[in-house]
Amino acid sequence: MTTGSQAPSQPSLQEPTQMKSPDTLSPHPPGQEPSARPSANRLQQWMQAVGNRLEGLPRGPRRVVQWTVLLFATLLALLIISVPLDFGAQCVFAIGCFVAALVLRKQSGRFPVLVLITLSLTVSMRYMYWRISSTLAFESWLDIVFGYGLLAAELYSLLVLTLGYLQTAWPLRRKPQMLTMPPSQWPTVDVFIPSYNESLDIVSLTIFAAQAIDWPQDKLRVHVLDDGRREEFREFCDNIGVNYLVRSNNRHAKAGNLNEALKVTDGEFVAIFDADHVPTRSFLQICMGWFYKDPKLAMLQTPHFFFSPDPFEKNLNTFRSVPNEGELFYGLVQDGNDLWNAAFFCGSCAVMRRTALMEIGGIAVETLTEDAHTALKMNRAGYNTAYLAIPQAAGLATENLARHIRQRVRWARGMAQIFRVDNPLKGRGLRLGQRLCYLNAMLHFFYGLPRLIFLTAPLTYLFFGAHIFQASALMITAYVLPHVLHASLTNSRIQGRFRHSFWNEVYETVLAWYILGPVLLALVNPKLGGFNVTDKGGIITADHFDWKLARPYILLLLLNVAGLGFGIWQLIHGDPNAVTTILINMAWTLYNVIISSAAMAVASETRQVRSEPRVAAELPVRIKLDDGSVIEGKTLDFSQKGIGLRLPAGASIARNARIEVTLFRNAQEKVFPAVVVFSRNDMVGAQFHELTLRQQSELVRLTFSRADIWANNWGKSRPDTPLKSLREVAGIGMNGVRQLCKAALLQLRHWRSVRRTPAPAAPAATAPALDNTLEKQ
Repeated sequence: MTTGSQAPSQPSLQEPTQMKSPDTLSPHPPGQEPSARPSANRLQQWMQAVGNRLEGLPRGPRRVVQWTVLLFATLLALLIISVPLDFGAQCVFAIGCFVAALVLRKQSGRFPVLVLITLSLTVSMRYMYWRISSTLAFESWLDIVFGYGLLAAELYSLLVLTLGYLQTAWPLRRKPQMLTMPPSQWPTVDVFIPSYNESLDIVSLTIFAAQAIDWPQDKLRVHVLDDGRREEFREFCDNIGVNYLVRSNNRHAKAGNLNEALKVTDGEFVAIFDADHVPTRSFLQICMGWFYKDPKLAMLQTPHFFFSPDPFEKNLNTFRSVPNEGELFYGLVQDGNDLWNAAFFCGSCAVMRRTALMEIGGIAVETLTEDAHTALKMNRAGYNTAYLAIPQAAGLATENLARHIRQRVRWARGMAQIFRVDNPLKGRGLRLGQRLCYLNAMLHFFYGLPRLIFLTAPLTYLFFGAHIFQASALMITAYVLPHVLHASLTNSRIQGRFRHSFWNEVYETVLAWYILGPVLLALVNPKLGGFNVTDKGGIITADHFDWKLARPYILLLLLNVAGLGFGIWQLIHGDPNAVTTILINMAWTLYNVIISSAAMAVASETRQVRSEPRVAAELPVRIKLDDGSVIEGKTLDFSQKGIGLRLPAGASIARNARIEVTLFRNAQEKVFPAVVVFSRNDMVGAQFHELTLRQQSELVRLTFSRADIWANNWGKSRPDTPLKSLREVAGIGMNGVRQLCKAALLQLRHWRSVRRTPAPAAPAATAPALDNTLEKQ
């Protein structure tokens, strides 16, 4: 399989708790290798030579040199961060750093990224030092409350920014390690497919794909773990020859289901797939080699890739053009965690070594995020975890915003629970890098309150005249702008195709209000809250605006719009000496208007009439008509029950015609009967007709089980351009305002029509009502 990466082969994980040597790492994500620059290469070669010479020293002198360099760097950083500068000198310093960042952003290699991070942290730490030492001389209780509240949010953001740089500065980019022994010596693998309330149409797709995995059939055991205990599932599993497992209770939800299955199976390895995650045929051959390369490897995770749009992509029409909410984690963060031997188990699309899993007591049941907690326990026990950034399965994303929020709330509550019951900063078994990676994953879900503070902070001045910065407007600008611009520029360079600028603010704004309460409650009492399964599949019959979910976004939008109005009034009638301060707060408020309106646009649900999403793919196809004629064409898309076809110029097929569709995979070809339900020009839509179970299985092998389809769509979004992304988010925000106005108008018309409709005549009193009346008399 071609992954597009030109990285050299990766090192063994025999040193699980140590950071891997940089000379073994690929500096760029697959398919994103920029053109080499001689100057950058010479600098990197020089640094590598210095590093090699340092490594050649005896241990004692080497540690002396390392500590000396570290001490010098720390003192230099403290000097740069704390030296006082007046407004002019600070502007010169800020402009010089930013010009350097603009130049470095265009350079290839990993060294410019490290310098960008250094510059960003320098200006951010310098801002925070100035913020704490020079802007907190508050005079009123209003200033104190709002001022320290904003400072706490800023400190949280700076901590998360720093830990994020640690995670993403140098992703490992592990390559597949192929098995070298003959298939007869390959291990036995139990494939677990846990299910609770998913429909058989969804789960059967995963089951067929699991059966199609290229692995010796006597060593591949597929098990459906049905916590719904449905007879139709039992019959289906019996008919296709997979194991059907149930238990007498649903204790500990998915984690308990998996643990019960571990008790009655004995495969050397366990592969786990959620009911809607369809594995490719190459899954095990791509993943298993690393377990023999590294005997201490306990878990290998692959990306969660989705062939359907999530609510952001669907409602904002950004599918495959803007990276979705999860792509940053699976495209970059997990690879960064892998460098520190802290890759997370994500509940699906992963392989685990049974002996390691049983040693830690099976899947963790103490928290709602049993997956990440399980990986944490493995690392504490001295085992390695790994991440392979090649999509080897694809699944269904959440269809609507309500389900999406419910899923994220569960994740947030679970991570807060881990923070309380198994804090990575405490206990034994973890190295510093692992502790920080886990810490950042947990701290991420505490963004609810800081995000709401940032969205309302400028209003404290515009509405109440609170001075949350005890400094001049010009000095604030000279320190704040470098901090914000460097962070944006550096993250844009690092995150590349996996997260576009300003979209993180939109994602967090949508969820902030809803995760705030559950996270705080989990901190107070980790046992609060139960596991809920995220529903997948279904249709949305009509476009509609979700008023209930949109209330927080509407309130934020109205408050910030009112703040702009107050700002304009103050510019006209207020203190002329405060014009600069007013303009700064209005600019911040305008940005908040853009973000909150874009968040509100997500609540405008778009119609979804297909219960099964179609996967866009261009595959060769042969179409045979009733009269025996044959047409060679290509597919447009496919689903479990239908297929879209593109015919050659001049060809056509009548609607309702019966056809035979032949699909190919290498030397393999299979024929499927279908009926044309749509025909226009050279495009045809057909539904498969009365497929047998064997034909359904073969269809999955030739479509959903193809790894090349998912790999071709992985990390292919256009590179991020901050200004373009800002315009894009602003445009979505304007559309959100239009959708709100349209929905409000429709709601107003509905209320008017209800009020004009005459009330029906009062029905005769029923016997109980009469009895009540008599009793009162």
